[in-house]
Amino acid sequence: MSATAMSTSVGALIGEAAQRFGDKTALVFDERNWSFRELDDASSMLAAALLARGLRAGDTVSLYSPNCPEWIIGYYAVLKLGGIVNPLNLMLTPDEAAYAMNDCGAVAVLGSHERIAGLARIRVNTKLHLCVSYGGETPPGAVDFNDLLETAASTCPVAYITLDQPCTVAYTSGTTGHPKGALLTHRSILMNTAMTATMHVRSAADTVVSALPCSHVYGNIVMNAAIAYGMTLVLHPVFDAERVLDSIQTHRATLFEGVPTMYMYLLNFPRLSAYDLSSLSRCTVGGQTMPEAKMRDVEAVFGCPLIELWGMTELGGLGTTHSAYGPTRHGSIGIALPHLEARVIATDGARQVLPAGSVGELQIRGPVVMAGYLCRPDATADAIDPDGWLHTGDLVRQDQDGYLYVVDRLKDMIITGGFNIYPAELERVIAEHPDVALVAVGSVVDDVKGELAKAYIVPRHGAQVDLAALEAHCRARLAAYKVPRVYQIVEDLPKTSTGKILRRMLHTLEP
Repeated sequence: MSATAMSTSVGALIGEAAQRFGDKTALVFDERNWSFRELDDASSMLAAALLARGLRAGDTVSLYSPNCPEWIIGYYAVLKLGGIVNPLNLMLTPDEAAYAMNDCGAVAVLGSHERIAGLARIRVNTKLHLCVSYGGETPPGAVDFNDLLETAASTCPVAYITLDQPCTVAYTSGTTGHPKGALLTHRSILMNTAMTATMHVRSAADTVVSALPCSHVYGNIVMNAAIAYGMTLVLHPVFDAERVLDSIQTHRATLFEGVPTMYMYLLNFPRLSAYDLSSLSRCTVGGQTMPEAKMRDVEAVFGCPLIELWGMTELGGLGTTHSAYGPTRHGSIGIALPHLEARVIATDGARQVLPAGSVGELQIRGPVVMAGYLCRPDATADAIDPDGWLHTGDLVRQDQDGYLYVVDRLKDMIITGGFNIYPAELERVIAEHPDVALVAVGSVVDDVKGELAKAYIVPRHGAQVDLAALEAHCRARLAAYKVPRVYQIVEDLPKTSTGKILRRMLHTLEP
């Protein structure tokens, strides 16, 4: 295969890369190097082992762990056998993970030993018949990842797959507060990977440092682009400023990718000036908008351009960005990826395309758009219009040159440190507490994380809400990043004449 041709399936990426790049280092993790050939061989053996355990093409397999080689090997193994990957946010509680696995019909899960152990209580309520564990002592009822590899066949041919077959079901919460599975095809992921690489000029000459979760669409595109185009990926399980800076210096990284919070921590690191970052040729930032002044600070300190990007789970990655060799504009999310279309429409339901300078909803159309929400035809119809335009829920304006600028969000989504928080989901959990009569969740500004969730609570008549107990209630049911950081007891909540809570007016309740 030529270096410029797009693959025929996501699972084939690693095999094709092994043919081209062989023993070149593909992955650096925890002081161990993995070549392209080693990752390809390991994923083939795991695919063969999964087939021997009864998995078949079309089956869904969940991945539930922090970044590690096993996550990457599991990802390509599932896709090689024609399965569907369900990447789970590693911060989900067992109950939240079980909801997603049940909804997508996952028959197996591959995960870190502590995540697999956490599923023991609720596994009986799922469709799982195989749990594969790694990174520690294997929990009861699970199979050890390394044991599977040792007993597996050495090869496993990639299943015959068409570009429009599903390869990923990734969960994103919606305004109902219940997660929805965005069904993404091989075409969506491959096109997003290829066009992102095109815009950022990613190649075998690059070494990229990343602590972005591979389970997140941003981190997933970073991983796939590194594999597809022969880059060396220096992967961190979590973000740590000192370790990231050391990796950039030690491995002479050409590219670092992160969310704004990561860059703010790096800028504030006391010994930042002690590190040699001169190898960097560009960095990328996404997940939430970043103040222009901070972007300029990063460029001045890192000595390279900071390329902003914007994406969605429903796109399998990016929708817009800037080109590495073209002009960039700080504060802008750039232009649509090649082969995609972007437009700004009025929010009054008339679907009128707005002229430059007007604020409206951003819509995206093209081959990266999801096939739909799994088993949610109504939600799919609400998200994608008959002409194929995806409603993003983001309010933007477009300048005369076509650059897009995020202004606000139509939806009430809160972004904290690059993670999406949906008020309705939090409200649903808080409302389960017996002392809570009404609750609404809004946001407050935070200098480091961008936004934090704040809960406004009306106590049940005659009850007194113990906020410490309420926080414990939330922590038992929600991923840590979703738990509100601020609580306020109020007498009532602002509502419409029909009784609908007005979240946009919650700020008027501030003491």
